[in-house]
Amino acid sequence: MTTRGVLYVHSAPRALCPHVEWAVAGVLGLRVQLDWIRQPASPGTWRAEFSWKGEVGTASKLASALRGWHLLRFEVTSEPCATAEGERYSATPDLGIFHAVTGMHGDILIPEDRLRAAMVRSAQGETELSAEIEKLLGKPWDDELEPFRHAGEGAPVRWLHQVV
Repeated sequence: MTTRGVLYVHSAPRALCPHVEWAVAGVLGLRVQLDWIRQPASPGTWRAEFSWKGEVGTASKLASALRGWHLLRFEVTSEPCATAEGERYSATPDLGIFHAVTGMHGDILIPEDRLRAAMVRSAQGETELSAEIEKLLGKPWDDELEPFRHAGEGAPVRWLHQVV
């Protein structure tokens, strides 16, 4: 079964750009050359985005291939399909990586056990329930990435297709 998604590289130092392309190419199994443009939200960094099509699980493979570089900000999404829910990965240097399962309308689906754990931590006074829910929804990552998303409006998108 195949799905499709988008990789958003929100900011990468220039020296890291070819390494990002090599990592993505390794996952997709084809040569990748991204259209890099300057990232105005972080002078000295570059951004790129493209849409991909591949097997279910490609989003997690892309996120895993990119998560080791501390100076990289990125997001990977995949759409739901007949055999799998969608996914969203967000990564920032300060927060690390966030993963969420998404439904057919893009809503984040939070598993029961994660909600129960958040309620227990709140009941024990470790944290506020609202803060726990914000983390489960990825709000800290959204807050940090929003200036980079806005700066990328109108950026070109390239479609890449993985041979299945």
